[in-house]
Amino acid sequence: MTNTNSQIKLKNIAIIGNPNCGKTTLFNALTGLRQKVGNYPGVTVEKKEGKILFDDGSEINLLDLPGTYSLSANSPDEKIATDVLLGKIAKTPFPDAIICVIDASNLERNLYLLSQIIDQHFPVIVALNMIDVAERDGIKINVKELSKNLGVVIIPTVASKKNGIGELLSALRSTLSISTAARSWSLPEKIKFEHEELTSLLVANENFTHRTAYFEAQTLLSTPYSIDSFQGTYSTELLSHLKRDHDTLDALGFDRSSIFVESRYQWIKRVCDKSVTIKPKIDELSISDRIDTIVTHKVWGYVIFFSVMAIIFQTIFAWASVPMELIGGGFDWLGLQVGHIIPPGDLHDLVINGAISGVGAVVTFLPQILFLFLFLGLLEDTGYMARAAFIMDRLMGKVGLHGKSFIPLLSSFACAIPGIMSTRTIESPKDRLVTMLVAPLISCSARMPVYALMIATFIPNVSMLGIFSLAGLVLVAMYLLGLFTALLMAFIFKKFLLKGQSPAFIMELPPYRMPSLKNTILHMWERSRIFLKRAGTIILGVSIILWFLATYPKIEQGTPSEKLSHSFVGQVGHFLEPTLTPLGFDWKIGIGIVSSLLQREVFVSTMGTIYNIENGTDNSLSLREQIQKEIDPVTGLPKFTVLTAICLMVYYVLAMQCMSTIAVMRRETNGWKWPIFQFVYMSVIAYVGTFITYRVGLWIIS
Repeated sequence: MTNTNSQIKLKNIAIIGNPNCGKTTLFNALTGLRQKVGNYPGVTVEKKEGKILFDDGSEINLLDLPGTYSLSANSPDEKIATDVLLGKIAKTPFPDAIICVIDASNLERNLYLLSQIIDQHFPVIVALNMIDVAERDGIKINVKELSKNLGVVIIPTVASKKNGIGELLSALRSTLSISTAARSWSLPEKIKFEHEELTSLLVANENFTHRTAYFEAQTLLSTPYSIDSFQGTYSTELLSHLKRDHDTLDALGFDRSSIFVESRYQWIKRVCDKSVTIKPKIDELSISDRIDTIVTHKVWGYVIFFSVMAIIFQTIFAWASVPMELIGGGFDWLGLQVGHIIPPGDLHDLVINGAISGVGAVVTFLPQILFLFLFLGLLEDTGYMARAAFIMDRLMGKVGLHGKSFIPLLSSFACAIPGIMSTRTIESPKDRLVTMLVAPLISCSARMPVYALMIATFIPNVSMLGIFSLAGLVLVAMYLLGLFTALLMAFIFKKFLLKGQSPAFIMELPPYRMPSLKNTILHMWERSRIFLKRAGTIILGVSIILWFLATYPKIEQGTPSEKLSHSFVGQVGHFLEPTLTPLGFDWKIGIGIVSSLLQREVFVSTMGTIYNIENGTDNSLSLREQIQKEIDPVTGLPKFTVLTAICLMVYYVLAMQCMSTIAVMRRETNGWKWPIFQFVYMSVIAYVGTFITYRVGLWIIS
């Protein structure tokens, strides 16, 4: 292999690899906290970028591409990875070099992607990751020989322990060369001739670059679809040539759909035979296999899964109580200090009752959200999440979906937006759409402040069976209600609306690993930053607007409660109240529901603002205490009860209270039809479900 000797100044590097190869762990090790998350222009696939800083102050931008098994895209996520490497993504710099992360314990499969990257003549460094797992499995890799056969720099790494990171950084600072040699793997002569000829035609007549034409020619030659399906995409001349190629290759007996894949793997096998020695395994189960006999068992698998979920939510509620009280006390102290500085008047009320109380009511619940992401991150790192998807495949099959849909649903426990985005890995369009339609029914972190407020206020924290707390069990019940409602609606949609046969579910189960605490903390930091940014922008803005609407128009005489009723908010609330009374809600809850159409957690800040304004200058009570002490002037009974709290939680489990999710649905489905349908059906089942809950509750306590 020959190389150019000119030095390449690196500014932008893309990191790519198969799923479960440790790519994200390596990305975090290289960038630390110097990361930002956004979306690729025009699509909702998450774009994760970071900076690598060197001792001399220089830096390199690092782009973490979605995990993919090949550059022949089968899903939207994989298409993004391919398009970035082919320079097709707007406002995304074309990479100067590639870090290809390879799982050393699955070398042959991982080398397939690397061979495609080498084909593109990129400067590439291979991070041969999880070398410790390979050695433990009896796989010995001659790195020097492998590097020679592939013609690329290879750095053995264990990213979770930061082994090899220094060597990888040094390699990035060294001169990288572009391979100019012919591609090492070979095709049968006739296939090779037709491929090269078609590549040249795409470059000459269809405005393709040679890099993009190379892969496009492979796709066209191996496609199982009729030539007619490409009408309007390519010129008549090219399609005529392609039809002749298909007829010729079919007549010669070539399997066009697999010849390119088989040819690559034949070369990969030769490379591995020269570079890899595998110690014969004793005929016994590995540790991972022995654990899997229990955690993927058709009975015990479900018991373990739901027990793990129950313990997580119990722990979230227990551990978060102290930091929540500290944060709440901190905002109370801040309100008092600001109150001493700003004289009484509208500005005083705006800052304390509007801004500080509104934002503080939501930020108080940050610890619970952080603990939720902590546990989800640990489960992901250990490899248990893949097992959860595997066992849930059986349940998914009952409703017409398959296990691959469980990953987006599981992601929706954090937020429905990445859950909907992650449906891009689902090949079936109907299964993908059904999963997107039901994903917002899964209880996300934005619902947590509502649940926590209601549970902490009305559900006694008593022990059940000496193990579980009643408060924790109610929280678990809300999450299970969302999950089973999502599965029920998926069954209905697949049965009557989007009929279709679900494909077989094939999923790789990665070996169990010790979780990376650093990765989990980075993930918690990123999500907490997003949450606090939302609290400091959207929720702050809503709180200020709500304060104005709850303060004006003013009346000179009357109690704070009467003044609130006369305000714009009060008038709207009383207008809505007749539609809410059948659910057990009053006009104040109605205002909270309407304001939280933007984001669910806005409900808490809305209630904080309303109750602080209603209580005038008395800010000594927390929001929980104010809700508990409110008395209905007509009946003399408490306005808020345990039943009210349960009904409110049920409503927020089932309702679509998130404009951002609707916007993502519109982008993912390329129109308003399905987002509007989603909003309507969720609003209907939320109203009906809450109505039934309220009526059953009244019947029980009567």
